[in-house]
Amino acid sequence: MKVTIVGAGNVGATCADAIAFQGMASEVVLLDIKEGFAEGKALDIMQTATTLGFNTKIVGTTSDYAKTANSDVVVITSGVPRKPGMTREELIGINAGIVKSVADQVLVHSPNTVIVVVSNPMDTMTYLTLKATGLPKNKVIGMGGALDSSRFKTYLSLALEKPANDIHGMVIGGHGDTTMIPLTRLATYNGIPISTILSAEKLEEVAAATMVGGATLTKLLGTSAWYAPGASVAYLVNSILHDQKRIIPCSVMLDGEYNQSDVCIGVPTIIGKNGWEKIMDLNLNDKECVYHPNIVFYPLLNYEYQIQLHKKFLI
Repeated sequence: MKVTIVGAGNVGATCADAIAFQGMASEVVLLDIKEGFAEGKALDIMQTATTLGFNTKIVGTTSDYAKTANSDVVVITSGVPRKPGMTREELIGINAGIVKSVADQVLVHSPNTVIVVVSNPMDTMTYLTLKATGLPKNKVIGMGGALDSSRFKTYLSLALEKPANDIHGMVIGGHGDTTMIPLTRLATYNGIPISTILSAEKLEEVAAATMVGGATLTKLLGTSAWYAPGASVAYLVNSILHDQKRIIPCSVMLDGEYNQSDVCIGVPTIIGKNGWEKIMDLNLNDKECVYHPNIVFYPLLNYEYQIQLHKKFLI
C-alpha cells in the first residue's frame, strides 16, 4: 500500500514517520516544493528504520508528482499559515489555490485515491477540494475531528487522572475554536459516563480547554503543533488502508444529515478502504446543537457564512 503526503513540513513529516514506524504502508512519498526538503526528511526517517524496526520505503521528491503514482491515500498538508493582518478570506483565497493545484496534480497519477485534507481552514479546504475535483464525496475527508477528539480525550484523562486509552469521547462540528462541540455528555471512562464522575463545572473546563487546544499550543510553542496533528492523520490513514471501519469524527460533505446540506463539517463517520462509508447519527440534544457556555455558535444549524466562503473562493 502506498501513501503520498504533500507538504514535508512538521505535520507532514511527523505523519510520514508515524505511518512508517507503525508499518501501515509499504511506501510513503513525501513531496514538497522546496528543493531538497522532502528528500532530506525522507532520508532522515529512513535512517531510523534499523533502530526502530520497520521496512517502509520513504521517498522524498521536489514537486515530481509522477513519483506519487498509484497512491491509495493522498494527504494534503500544503498551505500558508495565517499571518498578522491577514483576513480569513485572504487566507482562504491563497490556500484554496494551493490545495486545488495539488489535488489536480495528484489525481493525474492516482485517480482512484482517497484524499485526506489537513490544510487550514480545514472544513473550507475539504469542501473546495471536493467541488474542484469532482470526486465522489466519500473520497474526500477533512482530518480535524480526529485531532480535536484526541485533544479532548487528553484533557479528560488529565482531569480524571486516568489512562487516556481508557477514555472514549469525540468532538464534532467545525475545526475551529468557536465552532467545535466537545461531546461531554457522551464521553465515557471504560463504559462509565464521565458526567457521573466529574462535576458539570469541571466538564465545562475540559470542553473549553479542548476548544482552544490548538491556540494553547501555538502560544506555548510559538508555532502550530505537529506531533498530535501528524499522529491523528496517520490514525485516519490507517483506518482507510486497512479497512478498519473505525468511527472517527471527520469533516465530510453532508447531504441532509444533521439537517445540513452542501457543507463540509465534522461528524462521526465510519472510515474504511473506500474513504468515509457512513455518517453516524448521534441524536444531539438542543444544547449540543446550538450553545456552549460562554460561547454562542451554530455549528450544525447555521453554517451559512462558511458556505458563502466556500462558494466565493471555489476556483
